[in-house]
Amino acid sequence: MKRIELLAPAGNMDNLVAAVEAGCDAVYLGGKSFGARAFSKNFSDEEIIKAINYCHLYGVKVYVTVNTIIYENEVDSFVEYIDFLHKNNVDAVLIQDLGMLDLIRKTYPNLEIHSSTQMHIHNLDGVQFMEKLGVRRVVLARETSIDEIKKIKSNSNVELEVFVHGALCISYSGECLMSSLIGGRSGNRGECAGSCRLRYDVVDSNNKRLNRGDYPLSTKDLNTLEYVGDLIDSGVSSLKIEGRMKSKEYVYMVVSLYRHAIDSYYERGKVEVNKSDLIKLKKIFNRKYTKGFIMNTKNNDLINDYRPNHQGVEIGEVISYSNNIAKIKLFDTLTIGSGLRVVGNPDVGISVNDFYIKNKLVKEAHKGEIISIKVKDIVKVGSPVLITLDSGLNKEIDSIIDSNLRKVSIVATLSGIIGNKLKLEASDGNNNVILYGNIVEKSKNNPTTKEEIKEKLYKLGGSVYKYSKLTISIDDDIFIPLKEINELRRKMIEELNNRRLYKIEYIKNEYSINVPNFNRERLLTCLVNDKTYANLNKKYDFVYSESKIENTILKIPRVVNEYKYTNDMLLVGEIGAFNKLKNICTDFSFNVVNSYTVAFLHSIGAYRITLSYELNDNQIMELIDSYVKRYNSHPNLELIVYGYPEVMISKFNMEEYYNSKNISLIDRFNNKFKIRVKDNYTYIYYYNCIDKYNEKYYEMGINSLRYNFDC
Repeated sequence: MKRIELLAPAGNMDNLVAAVEAGCDAVYLGGKSFGARAFSKNFSDEEIIKAINYCHLYGVKVYVTVNTIIYENEVDSFVEYIDFLHKNNVDAVLIQDLGMLDLIRKTYPNLEIHSSTQMHIHNLDGVQFMEKLGVRRVVLARETSIDEIKKIKSNSNVELEVFVHGALCISYSGECLMSSLIGGRSGNRGECAGSCRLRYDVVDSNNKRLNRGDYPLSTKDLNTLEYVGDLIDSGVSSLKIEGRMKSKEYVYMVVSLYRHAIDSYYERGKVEVNKSDLIKLKKIFNRKYTKGFIMNTKNNDLINDYRPNHQGVEIGEVISYSNNIAKIKLFDTLTIGSGLRVVGNPDVGISVNDFYIKNKLVKEAHKGEIISIKVKDIVKVGSPVLITLDSGLNKEIDSIIDSNLRKVSIVATLSGIIGNKLKLEASDGNNNVILYGNIVEKSKNNPTTKEEIKEKLYKLGGSVYKYSKLTISIDDDIFIPLKEINELRRKMIEELNNRRLYKIEYIKNEYSINVPNFNRERLLTCLVNDKTYANLNKKYDFVYSESKIENTILKIPRVVNEYKYTNDMLLVGEIGAFNKLKNICTDFSFNVVNSYTVAFLHSIGAYRITLSYELNDNQIMELIDSYVKRYNSHPNLELIVYGYPEVMISKFNMEEYYNSKNISLIDRFNNKFKIRVKDNYTYIYYYNCIDKYNEKYYEMGINSLRYNFDC
């Protein structure tokens, strides 16, 4: 039985080393472009080569994120980058953009592709469709429950990857336009500004404030440690930790905790969690924890609306304050260089540069001791004190990482028989190496001893290897030059390295695709709900509706558990629809921003394709021109020119949480975002109505202009 993979984040080389030392089986990282964490330090091309070689020596796989949407003028650079990754033996690439997935799978048939969580795959139909395309692994949406995962696994052969720890998006990944529309920083381009972590008021229809805290969209961090056994039994292939923006200490602690949990379940049948290590992890970073929708958390246990950033751990209490000096009774060890937060209104931060015990300057204090420390603002007696940066803990973890304790175990045997060649055999469990030296001679004076040979063979230096077993079998009274032993040891390391630095066969094919040709038209369409349909005051060529209304095209929700076959024309919001349905129009949530995606969707049966909100006019023109030139055909495109864009869809039911209907969000600039809850999902709409109807779009080659009256 293949053991489950532990997949760790690596935002830079230091974090990658920390992840490997902590025991991960694979890492995922991004380069300087095309990754969904643009503000992480990320890896240069040279660093990626170094990272792949480093990881492969340890038996760790490397997956590179190229999971942004790709604009038309970026495609050539994107393909060049994929080519570079493939030639340098990356184990897989993660892709969101449907057009790029189709282009890469056809161009590089030997390159393993994983569909990114940004692709919003959350049901069996989506997974089965990815399997048809040859995708090796699907990273499921974080909202997918373990029950749904079991169902998917039982009915598909593709590998499944799930997030098990770290920051959560309140929105389905790939389905959030909030940061993009508010500030021009697209989450689908790796530039998310974290709009969900900002202050908002939640108000009812009478503008009454309903907030419990100031951050109603800020989620707790996911933590499924105690459920690792259930996840292993569900059949998933990989447990993924979020955290490419986090510190190396965070990466090490999380990975090591999950490594221990996985190993304990396989070895002893139960998950073991070291409570003291969990406290250490909380000190490094936490927003409080939730088991997440993957483990069927309750709606009320997802949000930490009190604080959107690091929560810290309580370490003491203020027992007195006078003239900017606070006395704090400690519940745990405090080291110089740490960071504290005194909880209050407002909170007061403290950089622990110096502190005193009984007027004596010290560098460390312990549980039960009372310290005196300077604070910049007034603090109240009785206020809790949180540690938000533990310098002692960081030094402890850094020391463990620097010790380079992770090694690859090898079994080796050296045979020395007089009259035969000296022989060294070694194996790492997968790769076997046999090396020969010179003819072994009988000693004339001082015979070579086993101890001398052992001493030389054990000098593995800075290699990744250690012996789990070393056997030395030699005749009595033989002579073997020690430099020959050294040379065999050197060759053994070199040969094992060469085997472990495996090569993935590079094949490059020509891209081809068949697409239909559509007539150019000048159509007007609209999207309605039951209420707005009754108020339509002009004729539209097509009407999309949220419910079954005669002579309209039904809009299917963006989150669907299962599709049922129908011959009627439908407006769909996610890729799983193509697994069973025909006569499909695709909505804006397909994130279509390049001609390759248009071609792919047309090739699999999409009749009409709605372009992304994230395209400007020049990009639309470039997309259409490229399509016509490359495929010698005209696409059937639709552009939304009026309405309040859906900026987010969430499994978090805000009406249930606040026990109120007709609620809205108001940001710090007094902009109001309307909220609708449909089928237990929360939809948040942009505060501004877009209104950009213009005949020029027909001239560009758009066939349909759409008005949205759904909000």
